[in-house]
Amino acid sequence: MKFGSDSYSHEECCSQGHSSASTIASIQAALSADPDIDSSAIAIRMLGPIVLLEGFITNTSDREKVISLAAMIVGPENVQDRMLSRFPTQ
Repeated sequence: MKFGSDSYSHEECCSQGHSSASTIASIQAALSADPDIDSSAIAIRMLGPIVLLEGFITNTSDREKVISLAAMIVGPENVQDRMLSRFPTQ
């Protein structure tokens, strides 16, 4: 998915050879820095240039926030959402 003619894939714009570990660490840091997101049950994995967001969210607004933060780092075309909703019982 491209969002304009100036949109590049993660590999094209990050040809410096960023490791998967540094990409994952950047996304985890961004999630931890946002006090509104409960990222305690979210796992981040890499499959080539694709970021896999897995685990559980406990708030419906968290899904979009997590995807948005990851997309800012690797580009929206490189984010795959596999998170499941698990809402606390009341």
